[in-house]
Amino acid sequence: MRIVVTDCDHATLDIERDVVAAAGGDFTLNQTNAPADVIAGAQGADGLIVQYAKITREVLEALPDVKVVSRYGVGVDTVDIEAATELGVAVCNVPDYGTEAVSDHAIALILGAIRGLVNLDRGIRRGEHDLGPALPIRQFSNQTVGVLGCGRIGSATARKAAALGFTVLVHDVLFTPGEVRPEGWLAVSREQLLAESDVITVHTPLDAASLHLLDDAAFAAMKPGAILVNTARGGVVDSDALVAALESGRLHAAGIDVLEEEPIAADHPLARFDNVILTPHAAFYTEESYSELKRRTAENAVDVVAGKRPRNILNPEVLQAGRAAR
Repeated sequence: MRIVVTDCDHATLDIERDVVAAAGGDFTLNQTNAPADVIAGAQGADGLIVQYAKITREVLEALPDVKVVSRYGVGVDTVDIEAATELGVAVCNVPDYGTEAVSDHAIALILGAIRGLVNLDRGIRRGEHDLGPALPIRQFSNQTVGVLGCGRIGSATARKAAALGFTVLVHDVLFTPGEVRPEGWLAVSREQLLAESDVITVHTPLDAASLHLLDDAAFAAMKPGAILVNTARGGVVDSDALVAALESGRLHAAGIDVLEEEPIAADHPLARFDNVILTPHAAFYTEESYSELKRRTAENAVDVVAGKRPRNILNPEVLQAGRAAR
């Protein structure tokens, strides 16, 4: 068994290495995003563990021994799942490892933006001791949080927001607008969520339907002075439209953990706004979630190569045919 990590920015890979070693396998770090280099470094590999590298049809066809692509995290938009399924390659992720971590981070960004904490901190560092840059500051109990996408993480964020006294609206393609969810949250259309929410927190996956879901038209439809928080995928929000909404004052503030291009450049237009909290795709991280992510990503890869059903797989049909069944 040979497992290759295409790329990873973690400080250590000891957990993954131990999982593979316990299964009697060989573990290699390739450390590249370039398709040609991924192909060159993964020849003979039975499984790939991937962070940012794009695993395209070209890559999969050039690596005929690969039975599984196991991705760190929830999203799999960097993997051509259709091609993988056609070629009999299992695609795995870890959809629930960071539910508490990401929802905690979303709540932290919401609270920081409402209270103007970054504005106030930067003001003090400039010798300014007034509330002006952070105003208006609203009470949580008078604010509505709109949760756009209500899967595991969105639901956890809604639960925590409600516990803090916010009114919660939720929108999800699986919900019927007008229904009251078992938790007591009102499900609404996307249009109503945009129009009535003081804070919109994004928790939708990135796909063809959600790419730039929040564009100029969406920002124009938002309640004036709203706050946007995004801990989902950068591509769900049109970055240029976000900048324009902040420049015009349509948005009061934003908390952004993910962007279309990462890592964010120091001179990115968003970096000039004192009312924007920027974090480096850090929402996933707690000591607990980090260890779980690494262990389960490696276990998914090892299980497929060993002929077992992994805990998480997006195309289980390949376990009965194709490469993953060999």
